[in-house]
Amino acid sequence: MKQYDPKAIETKWQNYWDEHETYKAHEDFEKEKFYALVEFPYPSAQGLHVGHPRSYTAIDIICRKRRYEGQNVLFPMGWDAFGLPTENYAIKHKIHPAKVTEDNVKNFKRQLKSIGFSFDWSKEINTTDPEYYKWTQWIFLQFFKRGLAYKAEMPINWCTSCKVGLANEEVVGGKCERCGSDVVRKVKSQWMLKITEYAQRLIDDLDDVDYIERVKTQQKHWIGRSEGAEINFGIEDSEDIITVFTTRPDTIFGATYMVMSPEHPYIKKYEDRIENLEEVYAYQEESKKKSDFERTELVKEKTGVPLKGLHAINPITNKEIPIWISDYVLMGYGTGAIMAVPAHDTRDWEFATKFDLPIIPVIEGGDITKEAYTDTETGIMINSEFLNGLEVKDAIEKMAEEVEKREIGHKKINYKLRDWVFSRQRYWGEPIPIIHCKKCGQVPVPEKDLPVILPEVENYEPTHDGESPLSEMTDWVNTTCPHCGGPAKRETDTMPQWAGSSWYFLRYLDPHNNEEIADPEKIKYWMPVDWYNGGMEHTTLHLLYSRFWHKFLYDIDVVPMNEPYAKRTSQGMILGPNHEKMSKSRGNVINPDDIIEEYGADTLRCYEMFLGDFEKSAPWSDNGVKGCRRFMERVWNLQNILNDSEEYSKELESNIHKTIKKVSSDYENLKPNTAIAALMSLTNDFNSLGKISRKDLKTLLILLNPVAPHITEEIWEINNLGGVLSDAKWPTYSEEKTIDDVIEMPVQFNGKVRFTIEISKDATKEEANAKACENEAYETYTEGKKIVKEIFVPGKIYNIVVK
Repeated sequence: MKQYDPKAIETKWQNYWDEHETYKAHEDFEKEKFYALVEFPYPSAQGLHVGHPRSYTAIDIICRKRRYEGQNVLFPMGWDAFGLPTENYAIKHKIHPAKVTEDNVKNFKRQLKSIGFSFDWSKEINTTDPEYYKWTQWIFLQFFKRGLAYKAEMPINWCTSCKVGLANEEVVGGKCERCGSDVVRKVKSQWMLKITEYAQRLIDDLDDVDYIERVKTQQKHWIGRSEGAEINFGIEDSEDIITVFTTRPDTIFGATYMVMSPEHPYIKKYEDRIENLEEVYAYQEESKKKSDFERTELVKEKTGVPLKGLHAINPITNKEIPIWISDYVLMGYGTGAIMAVPAHDTRDWEFATKFDLPIIPVIEGGDITKEAYTDTETGIMINSEFLNGLEVKDAIEKMAEEVEKREIGHKKINYKLRDWVFSRQRYWGEPIPIIHCKKCGQVPVPEKDLPVILPEVENYEPTHDGESPLSEMTDWVNTTCPHCGGPAKRETDTMPQWAGSSWYFLRYLDPHNNEEIADPEKIKYWMPVDWYNGGMEHTTLHLLYSRFWHKFLYDIDVVPMNEPYAKRTSQGMILGPNHEKMSKSRGNVINPDDIIEEYGADTLRCYEMFLGDFEKSAPWSDNGVKGCRRFMERVWNLQNILNDSEEYSKELESNIHKTIKKVSSDYENLKPNTAIAALMSLTNDFNSLGKISRKDLKTLLILLNPVAPHITEEIWEINNLGGVLSDAKWPTYSEEKTIDDVIEMPVQFNGKVRFTIEISKDATKEEANAKACENEAYETYTEGKKIVKEIFVPGKIYNIVVK
């Protein structure tokens, strides 16, 4: 028998699968379907890292098993290829983003094929392909025509050097991640999508899907539904009001000051009354240097400035209270102002303590101190006039009613979710299909003229004024209005990277359809996605955005179902050998090419699945990789003990049935590590027995194939086990053959287990007693005592009651 040579074997079978289109999904609408989806990668210049295969292999295992069980499986792959990293790389290396993307995709595809995934490559998509983004633009136009896409003035993170807007994650310590220059807040006109219109549905419909609980929790937390009241605080000697939203109107008697966002328009309006204007201006400038995330999530110490000379009026007590500005209040969230109740809110307490502001407890025993803090969701109201003596829940309702009765506000449901900022002043993105006409305003590009092609530019660096590089392409920008025929200009902002990934699962169904997103019959058959797996880092924004887009398409009758994904799971990260997150800066990145070169793709796949609990992070171990390679070799060497029998080896028949049952269950429950452990154990059993039948080997190879497809196909072919393995059927097991004839039965004395006995599962009480009497411990628990009762449950337990 020849030696195990993964390089030769793996290339051979990858070519075979390509030539025979082994994994192509069939348009057989009568067959039971299974649509499996993994997050399509961003094709970076660095190529795949070993984190990608962990997600892909787990779902590949499910897909391979489901094909053997007779299902029509769609398992597609494509490229999320627009976006900032490619643009940055292109600018740095003076290579056009299209060329960078083309090269990166080639490399990624080579790597994916080298790992042996059963993707249907006939469904391949690329978000930068005009055939694809034509439909991204079409969806935007449907949003626009229905009033869900609009332009608004929005504060953005602005790099003073790069002259571009930055996402929150691109701002580190108030500096641009790319160049290290200061980042400030700048107001800019941006395209917005009205995702807030769908906020409640995005919460409610989570009840209809099979998502792991922490994913549902993250979705709900991001949307942030809260019930409460909007209350209007007057400004002293003014007709103006400051509206706040609060979930706890009952605590208004404890509101001792107000806090407004540094960007609040009242600061400008009341400049003539603010006595410390220079101090306020200075604070505003400092606030501009922080991202929203830094202001709300990372803040360690409260900062703020009083608006001296300006006071608010508590509408319930009619008392004056000071107004402060602080950067922990954001203009884009809620109303841009809060009423501060420092006795019962940790954030407000820290602020009040630092600046020596009044603290008035209004819930008995519920005030915050450094020593103790009791739950303010319950308790009795104090210092609150007509609320005194009420339980908190009753006080909340009474005060909400009082607010409406006095006409100083109203009950309200609020969401933390904000409308989606949908435009970027970048080059490498989908052009927004809008034309600006002085006479007609914002005019949609006619659908017949889609796609609006991203033009070739010589210079794709940001402009001096922060507009998109497209703004300098006058030949492209200048056009005619589709309504009036007069001179007009194209929109020069492009879409964010999130756009193409918000509906890609639909395009996989019909990637070359030029007439519609996809054939309605194909959508009806394949959707929803049966199983979607991806990183936990994408279970908030990406998942939320794509659910939003899908619901919108449902509302306009493009898709017949309300939710895109029936099931969503997530994998843990693979950490570096030093237990830290893999990154180039830490020097701990593992390249899958290197592992395949030295050990083979099947070893890589096996190791990534054997690494531990799939949902948890785990460090990379070279010794673990070597252990999986040894397992591959043990499987290969089983050919040395193969006999001609077409029946299961009698000595291991029970073990084989148990293994089929366990592996089948473990694969479906994302427990490939324990499935592989069972296959390792069965392989050892065959070696210990010194023989393996053809039927034994067939079953082992089919069970192992989803993890290690190349070696199993090769062994199958070498030994003429019947056609090719990929055409085989998943093995079945007999339940009765998974039950051991001999079991370990616990023996109890007065209800406490003292030892166990090995006994036939069908043994009688008398046989159990005889076996128990042979144990040395039996005499210890019966000597000098009387047996008053024996409780015997066949196959379960033997309890002896003594006194």
